[in-house]
Amino acid sequence: MKAALRLAIVATGLLIAWQAIVNATEAPPFILPGPFAVAAALVRHSGLLLLNAGTTLAEILLGLSLGAALGAFSALIIAYVRPARLWLLPVLVASQAVPVFAIAPVLVLWLGYGMASKVAMAVLIIFFPVTAAFYDGLSRTEPGWLDLARSMGASRWRQLIHLRIPAALPACASGLRVATAVAPIGAVVGEWVGASAGLGYLMLHANARMQVDLMFAALVVLAAMALGLYFAVDHLLRLAVPWQVDTL
Repeated sequence: MKAALRLAIVATGLLIAWQAIVNATEAPPFILPGPFAVAAALVRHSGLLLLNAGTTLAEILLGLSLGAALGAFSALIIAYVRPARLWLLPVLVASQAVPVFAIAPVLVLWLGYGMASKVAMAVLIIFFPVTAAFYDGLSRTEPGWLDLARSMGASRWRQLIHLRIPAALPACASGLRVATAVAPIGAVVGEWVGASAGLGYLMLHANARMQVDLMFAALVVLAAMALGLYFAVDHLLRLAVPWQVDTL
């Protein structure tokens, strides 16, 4: 309840600041529409916004699921297969030097204008933070726990299931939170490059037609959707990792 109240207060403050900037700069509506104009566009184009929001949300959820699964699997392979750690880990780090936005046109060329290229773009963005965080957690298991497990005759498989993975889950949860926050970027950038539906597609076409109020309305829907997804994932992760105590 308190969190919802704080969120409402922050949202109200941002709306007041937005309206104050519009009044102070006297910006024309085609440059910076006010919050009331954007709210009117939200109501007027609600059906169109919901339809495209559904497409973008599906792309984000698919990309998040596939990226998280692939990232967790890659972290396990890198942690437990020494040749993979020696050869693939430097490649994984070096791959982040290539801007993923530059890959978007190639993905659209290979996978088409449908959902596949947007999901692939989201996977590429999500993959690294999950892999890095989970691998870091797996490699930092308490040595005393491992010594105790070895003295009791536990195999590497049992050490992995009962010690390393539970100990690494808080780090993996942090990586998933970061991945959830950046997941919409991949989907929207993919839609900007080439799409037939989605909020990014709608924003691009609204901008071309000088429907700036609709473009801002789509941005508001996207931000609300991203916030809702982040808080939902954060809540699920807190339930899944109850032993991670928040001391702040």
